[in-house]
Amino acid sequence: MDQKDRDIVRALQRNGRMTNQDLAEAVNLSPSPCLRRVRNLEASGVIQGYSADVDPVAYGLPITIFVRIRLERHNEPDVRKFEQRVRMIDEVLECHILTGAMDYQLRVLVPDLKAYEDFIRNRIHPIGGVASIDTSFVYSTVKRTSVFPPPN
Repeated sequence: MDQKDRDIVRALQRNGRMTNQDLAEAVNLSPSPCLRRVRNLEASGVIQGYSADVDPVAYGLPITIFVRIRLERHNEPDVRKFEQRVRMIDEVLECHILTGAMDYQLRVLVPDLKAYEDFIRNRIHPIGGVASIDTSFVYSTVKRTSVFPPPN
């Protein structure tokens, strides 16, 4: 990727619905080479898709929770089972493997505390092999973006 490709990606991260003409103007290219670059970025997997940025509160999921999980054992079958099951849980928007005391961090959206209790009791606990769960509720968001910083 060169700088022009990065400019295209950042512009599309800001507004994935912009026309090719507007994108070309934003990154100082003519439309044809701009479209060719976008298609190459899509084909190479740099651009993995397009989506709508939705307000979770307006959608009906006002509670964002970060859930950190430590597994009892770190053998391949237990890790694989946990990761496969987490991928199937709709409330989990992100699951990250961590270094340090905890193994995973999940970003979870739910409509209320009862739904969170149901999530823990009926989705996480049945997976098995969970040694501990640490929960942090988000009460406000200072910054949220999907636009990558430029690499140095």
